[in-house]
Amino acid sequence: MRVAAPTLVALSVALAFGVVLLILAGAPPFEALWLLVLGSFGSASKMAATLLAWSPLLLASAGLVITFSAGLWNIGVEGQIVVGAIVATWVARSLPGPVWVILPATIIAGAIGGLIWALLAGVLKTYGGVHEIFGGLGLDFVAAGLVVYLVLGPWQRTGQASTSGTNIFREEAWMPEFETFGTAWPVIPVALGLVSVFAVWLLLRGTRFGLRLKAVGRNPQSSFLLGIPTNRYMLGAFAIGGALAGIAGTVQVTAFHHKLVPAISGGYGFLGILVVLLAGFSAVWIAPIALFFVAISVGSTQLDLRLGLDSAFGGVFQGIIVLFVMIGGAWSASRGSFSQAVREEP
Repeated sequence: MRVAAPTLVALSVALAFGVVLLILAGAPPFEALWLLVLGSFGSASKMAATLLAWSPLLLASAGLVITFSAGLWNIGVEGQIVVGAIVATWVARSLPGPVWVILPATIIAGAIGGLIWALLAGVLKTYGGVHEIFGGLGLDFVAAGLVVYLVLGPWQRTGQASTSGTNIFREEAWMPEFETFGTAWPVIPVALGLVSVFAVWLLLRGTRFGLRLKAVGRNPQSSFLLGIPTNRYMLGAFAIGGALAGIAGTVQVTAFHHKLVPAISGGYGFLGILVVLLAGFSAVWIAPIALFFVAISVGSTQLDLRLGLDSAFGGVFQGIIVLFVMIGGAWSASRGSFSQAVREEP
C-alpha cells in the first residue's frame, strides 16, 4: 500500500480535475464518465472494437519495456510501427495464396520491417554516438514521409491519388476474425498482444539475457567492465522492440484498416511510452493500463454523439492522468530521498 498510495492518490486527483473540466465545459460529469464506459464496453461490437485497438498498444508497449530495461528511450517506435505496416502492406499486395499463407508472411514481414528500422537507430546510437531520442525522432519523420509518398505515389488508389489510403486489400490478406453471436472478435491480434507481453515478462524475469539487459540499463560502463558486450545487448533490445512494433503495424493494416493509410501508427508508439512509464517499466501492469487508455480513446467518441462535447476530451483526460501520476511519482521519490538523508544524518 505504501508503494501504491501515491499512484492511487494521483488517479483520484486526476479524476476530480477531469470532473471540474467537464463542469466548466457545461457537461454533466458523471453522465460523461458513464458514456466513456458505455462507448468502449456497452455492447459486444464496442468491446470488440476496444480489444482491436488494445492489441497494437500491447505490442508497442511490450517492445518499449525491453528498450527501457536496456536504458534506451526508443522514441523511434512510431516509425517502427509505420515501417512494419509498409512492409506488411507490400507482402499483402504482392503475395498470392490463401489466408494461411499470407497471414504469417505479413506478420513476419512487419516484424522484419520494424526490426530493421529500430536497428538503424541502434547503430546510430552504438557506433555513431547519436542519442537514441534524436535518431529515433529523425527516423520517425523519414517513415512518415515514406508512407505518404507510397500512398500518393506508387501505391495510390486506382485512378486517383488520395490521402485516404491505398486500395483495400483482398480478403485473403485480412487478419481473420472469429464470429460469435453476430460479433466478429479480433482473437489473433489480442493473442499476439498478450503473448508478447507475457514473453517480455518471462524474458526479463527468468533468463540470463534479461538479467544482463537490465544490468546494461542500470550501468553500461560497469557492465562492460564485467565482460558484458553492451553494444550487442543494446542492439538486441532495439531489435526485439522494433520487431514487436512492426507487428503492431501489421495489425493496423491487416486487422483494422485493411489498407495502408498515412496515419497508420495511430499514435500507439507515443501512447505506449506513457503506458510503460505508468507501469513503472514493468510488463506486469501493461495490459490493464493499456486497456484503460484504449477504453478512454474508444469511448470518447460517445461524448460528441451524446453530449456535443469534443471527443478530444478523451486525450485531455489521458494527459491529466499521466501528469498527476508523474507528479505523484516525483513527490514519492523526493520523500524517499529526504527520509534517507534524515536517517543518514549523524
